[in-house]
Amino acid sequence: MPDDISSPAEARGRGGAPGEGGVCGAPGERGAGARPLIALPQRYAASTSALRYAAVVTARALADAVFRAGGEPFMMHPGPPDEAAERLARCAGLLLPGGGDVAPWRYGGGGEVHDAVYDVDDAQDAFDLALARCALGRGLPTLAVCRGMQVVNVALGGTLRQDMGGGGGVHRHLVHPVRVAAGSAVAGALGAERTRASCYHHQCVARPGRGLVPTAWAADGTVEALELPGGEGWFVAVQWHPEDTAGVDAGQRGLFEGLVREAGGGVGCGAECGGVGAGCAVPRAP
Repeated sequence: MPDDISSPAEARGRGGAPGEGGVCGAPGERGAGARPLIALPQRYAASTSALRYAAVVTARALADAVFRAGGEPFMMHPGPPDEAAERLARCAGLLLPGGGDVAPWRYGGGGEVHDAVYDVDDAQDAFDLALARCALGRGLPTLAVCRGMQVVNVALGGTLRQDMGGGGGVHRHLVHPVRVAAGSAVAGALGAERTRASCYHHQCVARPGRGLVPTAWAADGTVEALELPGGEGWFVAVQWHPEDTAGVDAGQRGLFEGLVREAGGGVGCGAECGGVGAGCAVPRAP
């Protein structure tokens, strides 16, 4: 064995018992003060600048925001929906990120698909919906961002507006004021009842899903946040992208800090959930 590589026994001998300051703890073990693992499902991408072929990607700003808040971002590869619960069981929280549009047929809009609908991926939808159902059903601390909020809404039987219209109707490359309900979890995380939100979306919530309550609005009435007052755990969904300005805006940073704080003493979604409704308190939607 080379001099610069130690056997596991030697490493333990130098560093002490697993979880007590050693080089490596036991598999799945989390020592005192360790960063809670935050599941961050990746996105399928047809191409990226650094790779020759299709890729799975994560927005660096999202991962940075979780890490800055004290969490450990766990880049979760999209996979079979029936494996979602078992894989989520190792995590203390879930961050559902932005991405392409949810397939309209999943919320009853499949009869007529608007020309503006883009980047629909049924495998991505199925995996994200399974994660959302499991996390909500088990009370796993969850922050949903942009598409993530729409995924949760669809998972709970809500509907989406396929396109908000051209010109000023679409919230793309736009930073705009948002009014937040007093006493809401969003207001608590932001530390304010008004904020400036960085948005990039052409769809929005039409009818909120079961149990979801709007708690923030744009000036044009667009729902900008949803909460689940009757849920078991901490849940916040925002239509904007807090990661865009979290590095300089303490309020936006507070959303990630809220997730990590709640996840600090949390446990994963039990594998018995199945991720598709079996064992979860959240009924399955299409």
